[in-house]
Amino acid sequence: MRAQLRAEVLKLRSTRTAVGLLGAMLALVVTAVVLHGYGVPQENLEAPSGQLTLLVGWGEVLGALFAGLLGAMSFTEEVRHGTIRPALLVSPRRGRVVAAKCSASLLAGLVFGLAATSAAAVTGRIALAARGQPVTLDGGDYVLLVAGGAAAAALWAVIGLGVGAMVRSQVPTIVGLLAWVLFVESLLVDNAPGLGRFAPGALGQSISGLHPDTLLAPAVSAIVLALYAAGAVGAGTVATVRRDFV
Repeated sequence: MRAQLRAEVLKLRSTRTAVGLLGAMLALVVTAVVLHGYGVPQENLEAPSGQLTLLVGWGEVLGALFAGLLGAMSFTEEVRHGTIRPALLVSPRRGRVVAAKCSASLLAGLVFGLAATSAAAVTGRIALAARGQPVTLDGGDYVLLVAGGAAAAALWAVIGLGVGAMVRSQVPTIVGLLAWVLFVESLLVDNAPGLGRFAPGALGQSISGLHPDTLLAPAVSAIVLALYAAGAVGAGTVATVRRDFV
């Protein structure tokens, strides 16, 4: 199991996919925070909740999204290029292969979440200072943002892996994840907030302290999101064990 885990971590570290996703994520985080720092009306950025949700909270949103994409691509890339077959031949117990990928995705998601929220926090302070807007967030807010964002991204990476293992085809998996996060969840939160706050994306935001008046408590959200991740990787494991890879 340890050798399998080292192999999966090496795959993530040595492929251009992970590096490219990390670079794109950081570029989008900085761009989103800068644009909102200058574009959002100043009165909306006076309260801590406004600075957290409308400005630096983009670190959590994009961190979780890109972590989910990374988790999905860690499986679908191997199916696409056929490298999953020798991996399964070397380790006939397919459950162990998925478990190793799950652990590697969890670690990678943690890194993505830390990088995204840290970049958002630093960029947000710079944007507010350049605009002459006092920073009203305290140390606790930043700790919750970074720690919660890292946890949410780690769990989202596992969810992405599970979805990728179930679907296997890369393009539908990526399109489905993007559509869910960018469109479906927005519709749920706007039109059915009681249901929308249980959606995976909303749970990740809650863990980081975003939208405290409308979403679940961070601890409750962490438990529910962990259950989503366990269910996704469980379903992905069953699909991997039962299907043939030809």
